[in-house]
Amino acid sequence: MSTTAKVIELVGNSNESWEDAAQTALNDADETLEDISGIKIVSQTATVENGQIDQYKTVLHVSFQLKR
Repeated sequence: MSTTAKVIELVGNSNESWEDAAQTALNDADETLEDISGIKIVSQTATVENGQIDQYKTVLHVSFQLKR
């Protein structure tokens, strides 16, 4: 059986790490989407304050199966 996936872009934020930022975005997506099949990390950036990383940001594409 053929399937079709949809891809959305999300930006996760964390004070801890880029991985935590990605997991935060995935956790939020998992609350409203069904059948998430994968993610792709698009970019990782951070804001800096007083010479230290203040906020980690991870942009990810989340794919999920469309229902027929």
